Amino acid sequence: MDKNINLPPAPKPRLLDQVRERLRYKHYSLSTEKLYVYWIRFFIRWSGLRHPSEMGAREVEAFLTMLATERHVSPSTHKQALCAILFLYKEVLQVELPWMEQIGRPRSLQRVPVVFTKLEVQSIFQELSHMNAEHALFAKLLYGTGMRIMEAARLRVKDLNFDQAAIVIREAKGAKERVIMLPDSLRLQLQEQVQRCQRIWYQDQQQKMSGVEMPFALEKKYPHAGHSLAWFWVFPQSSYSTDPRSGIVRRHHLYPQTFRRTFTAALKRLHLHKPATPHTLRHSFATHLLQGGCDIRTVQELLGHADVSTTMIYT
Repeated sequence: MDKNINLPPAPKPRLLDQVRERLRYKHYSLSTEKLYVYWIRFFIRWSGLRHPSEMGAREVEAFLTMLATERHVSPSTHKQALCAILFLYKEVLQVELPWMEQIGRPRSLQRVPVVFTKLEVQSIFQELSHMNAEHALFAKLLYGTGMRIMEAARLRVKDLNFDQAAIVIREAKGAKERVIMLPDSLRLQLQEQVQRCQRIWYQDQQQKMSGVEMPFALEKKYPHAGHSLAWFWVFPQSSYSTDPRSGIVRRHHLYPQTFRRTFTAALKRLHLHKPATPHTLRHSFATHLLQGGCDIRTVQELLGHADVSTTMIYT
């Protein structure tokens, strides 16, 4: 056999597959991956299926202008599309973008956050307790700690330290970790929730189910950790689901949309017509602390804000 035969080079992955690969390499969330792929595909199709390497500032600005003038997207959505295109050029195509600074950016509106009164918060808890006890506890945790909904959903059993009355948030926004207080009023309910998790975890082990998802490369480093109770979700989803990236059937944490549906239904039953979401509980946590005389720097730390100016919207 001739050892000097030149084999043809392996075919290059499709552009969107390269985008997905780069996003996963940089540990972007699945939701961000879906959004970036959506906007990049939209940009390419709107441009007549031209390859992005053949386009530049004029085409990008025309696309963003179309979103603002024809689609009437919000400034936040406009910024989202811009970030996706910026990622495509800088991270995937490895193209320097001196022209990107010249492209106009819409100014985001600084909105006053929607806040519940303390009486409304208690009414919501009571209504949720009639509908779904676990969701009621989840809502109390959001309000009692100021956590974001995904931070609470991703909590593992090992993240609850009852001895030191602390909760470790490991997958916070911006890939940061922080420690917050475990509310004494929720201690007993959270302990009971962990006992419930243990029963579900035991059932999964008996049925030889795959372990829960592990962050980043820990699944390869500690192959049995996903099967341990310590790594199990504090708020597990009631049914199994297929991991969209690996195809593995396993138990996921509580889906945010599952809780949002229950939360929205509770607001309707209470005839609360504020434009509220579960995130409003976080707003209410911060506002009520400041109204009670809490130092703004302390609130900033509890919320996990990098800049105190972000916390100032509650004053």
